[in-house]
Amino acid sequence: MANEQALTKALILDTAEQVFRRFGPDKTSVVDIAKVLQVSHGTLYRHFASKAALREAVTERWLNVSIAQPLQEIADRTDVQATERLRIWFDALISAKRKYALEDPEMFAMYTAVTLDAAEMIQFHVQGLIQQIAGIIEEGIQAQELKAGSPGAIANGIFMATSRFHHPAHASEWRVQAVDTDFADVWHVLLGGIQL
Repeated sequence: MANEQALTKALILDTAEQVFRRFGPDKTSVVDIAKVLQVSHGTLYRHFASKAALREAVTERWLNVSIAQPLQEIADRTDVQATERLRIWFDALISAKRKYALEDPEMFAMYTAVTLDAAEMIQFHVQGLIQQIAGIIEEGIQAQELKAGSPGAIANGIFMATSRFHHPAHASEWRVQAVDTDFADVWHVLLGGIQL
């Protein structure tokens, strides 16, 4: 057995993510992860109460690193106007979701399952994304690019109105050729409602 003293949360999450990818989230057990770490499964239960808690923690970290942080970098940009930044932000979100659905199917499947099982964690993630959008909108209002209004409410409305293009429940629709045209149509209507 490995030195249990050296076992960190980050190491457990790194290993769990690798094992979930290799065997799939449904087929992977806590025992499988413990074997790779060379510790007892009881040791893992001291860090995470259940397989579901471990899956949630892996997914939360994955969402933060793969989705939220890159989008925050776009939201923080100062070299583009708000309307253009909003479009870049949504294009990046949609592109990332499609990419992970195709190229990282095990993690995307786990994320999809966690959206049903860990509503509070997913709600926290979504609220973070909406806050990013609200920040861009607030800057657009201040720069008189966008109509005055509540940035939070506008951001929430835009996020919900575009959910077909980024919510995992709609992943099967993303392969349809017309999806990009559909998004362009939706975006045109949304932007028309908020631009001065």
